[in-house]
Amino acid sequence: MLSSLVLRLQDPMIYTLYGFAIFFLVFWCALWIIHLLAIFYGKYRLHRKVKPLSTDEPYPGVSILKPLMGTDAHLVSNLETFFTMNYPMYEILFCVEDAKDPAIEVVNALLKKYPNVQAEVFIGGSNVGVNPKINNMNQAYEASSYDLILISDSGIRMKEDTLLDMVEHLTEKTGIVHQMPFTSDFRPGFAATLEKIYFGTAQSRMYLGADLLGVNCHTGMSTLMRKTVLEDQGGLKKFGCYLAEDFFIAKSFLDNGWKTAISSQPALQNSGICDVNSFQARLTRWAKLRVAMLPTVIILEPLSECMVIGACAAWAASLLFRWEPLVFYLIHILVWFLCDWMLLSIIQNGSLPFKRFDFIIGWLFRELSGPYLFLLALCHPEIKWRNRVFKLTWGGMAQEVKP
Repeated sequence: MLSSLVLRLQDPMIYTLYGFAIFFLVFWCALWIIHLLAIFYGKYRLHRKVKPLSTDEPYPGVSILKPLMGTDAHLVSNLETFFTMNYPMYEILFCVEDAKDPAIEVVNALLKKYPNVQAEVFIGGSNVGVNPKINNMNQAYEASSYDLILISDSGIRMKEDTLLDMVEHLTEKTGIVHQMPFTSDFRPGFAATLEKIYFGTAQSRMYLGADLLGVNCHTGMSTLMRKTVLEDQGGLKKFGCYLAEDFFIAKSFLDNGWKTAISSQPALQNSGICDVNSFQARLTRWAKLRVAMLPTVIILEPLSECMVIGACAAWAASLLFRWEPLVFYLIHILVWFLCDWMLLSIIQNGSLPFKRFDFIIGWLFRELSGPYLFLLALCHPEIKWRNRVFKLTWGGMAQEVKP
């Protein structure tokens, strides 16, 4: 009688354990589906020529908003790629907040070198919200001449046909075309290797999967959008209350029936500032934004990490099927590693600028440090951006914290 009572008391605990085990295995399977979809979709979608627009109509003009703050070793070469693009009609609107910013000299030198390119410098910005990037760009945005707006960060390089590729992806029902974040091959060292591995594996896996499934994955480092649609939402200044303005701009387009799409060419980030600490601070800042915008990220994002979900699935398989957990875990890591190498190779579309041993070290470092950086983001929710500090509220709205 006593033993039956003990068994009845243990039943809820057993059911709970089995429930967690089933959840972990289902989530593990879902991640593998996304992983495989990203590989196949990346092979299908990236680095392919799209059907040109009708020759009966000229290509639409594009206004390029280029927010700048300070200089680095690659700024000149990055900006120069925008003056040499093969596109019939565009203007470059440089946005600088401080009249003493050394970036102004860099831009003026390029304006003299390429006098036939339509370009202008806007200094001072306008205070329309807490987002410094929006404040910096808004003046140029309001003065833009064309209906297509390209927002492009200072560290982005362009190929001659990149803008053409983005415009050709802007079909009739598409309101935004954005480039999937990746990196250039012009920077040596472990930090550059780490960045390329992250953007070519962990980031691109979710990015490609989300784009295929129609989930908002928009990032604003290189994004082309219809100005008329943005104006219907209140213009660029409407999103000055958010730090993650790119996510909410895309959300407003989707909510109003427009589609978003990724370009076939990934965005080539080529910032002259490239070190591990800066990169990890960037990843932590993005994690804080995701947590504030989508609180479910607190649970789901750590579980999406290879090492974490592998351990959970190994325990679940041991409980449900009596499989050897260590063998399961090691096979999981090995196959995940090989799939990541395959995905990175697809996105690179050529030889990688580092050896396979460097990939092994960089991949392990990224996978082991990922959960720690996310935990760090939860423990310190305030965001430091440039020389400012911001506090986020649930829903993604931001408030600047004055010293």
